[in-house]
Amino acid sequence: MGDSRVETISRLAQWKIENFGTCSYKKSEAFKVGIWNWYLSVEKNRYLYVRLFPEPSRLAKEQPPIASFILRVSIAGANRKPYISPVHERLLQSCEDFVWPVDSTFQGRFIIDVEFLDLKVCPLNGGEPSSIWPCDGLMQSVSSQSTLRCLSRMLDEGIHTDVAIHAADGTLRAHKAVLAASSPVFQSMFHHNLKEKESSIINIEDMSAESCMALLSYLYGTIKQEDFWKHRLSLLGAANKYDIAELKDACEDSLMEDINTANVLERLQEAWLYQLNKLKKGCLMYLFDFGKIYDVRDEINNFFRQADRELTLEMFQGVLKVWNPVST
Repeated sequence: MGDSRVETISRLAQWKIENFGTCSYKKSEAFKVGIWNWYLSVEKNRYLYVRLFPEPSRLAKEQPPIASFILRVSIAGANRKPYISPVHERLLQSCEDFVWPVDSTFQGRFIIDVEFLDLKVCPLNGGEPSSIWPCDGLMQSVSSQSTLRCLSRMLDEGIHTDVAIHAADGTLRAHKAVLAASSPVFQSMFHHNLKEKESSIINIEDMSAESCMALLSYLYGTIKQEDFWKHRLSLLGAANKYDIAELKDACEDSLMEDINTANVLERLQEAWLYQLNKLKKGCLMYLFDFGKIYDVRDEINNFFRQADRELTLEMFQGVLKVWNPVST
């Protein structure tokens, strides 16, 4: 049934209820966020009761989720005023573990959003819950631990380094062979009679020394997940500049994972600047298909003043479509 379908993007799930007049209870279809399948349900009594719960399964029983999330309920339409819940953090195993009473009567068409801020696995045999975002060890392969340790020592201890990298606020040492093998731009610098070949110096003055070290750690295969997340915008710029395709893809995928109203316009600008079609599509879906354009009204004017002309036109067409919908 279309009325029970839930659309998802990144960590956001949206349930559009088309008709809630005579019915006092509705349950959504299952939708997947993280490693679990989820359900939303609504029940009308004195209040509107909204429930969120995982699908009963072996996974939910053996690895029950601790979910941190926000719920929003809003009337479908241009002038909707959302009812926004506090941030909830609950161990969810059944439909009885969480219910949110909304002190309002909703009828006809309305929308329920759930935005997951974090999802943790709760081990039944004890121990600390661990977040599924980000996934530890994503950048490393178990089969290459010995080689990675050697590369890490080469970088950290400066073993036989032969090139200096001048960043905005410091100098780092690296190896021409590693840089050339990782980037056709670096390879060209050292292959042709360019100043980098003669001086063995590379100027990367648009990056801090800390961001440059994150870049080198990626190229040497030893980057930590938290450093990747911290420097991913700088790494995206470097990946684009030095034609490191795998790093560019990894940054785009990472930026897709946590789109929200605070960063969606910045993400859209980055997507346009670096020609990241998947990220651009995701941002536009978040704004228009999921209706989050209403939450960034105050930022839109400034965005239009600074954005590229073609992007501004594309955004403006989307705004017109949402704020002046064609009646069907």
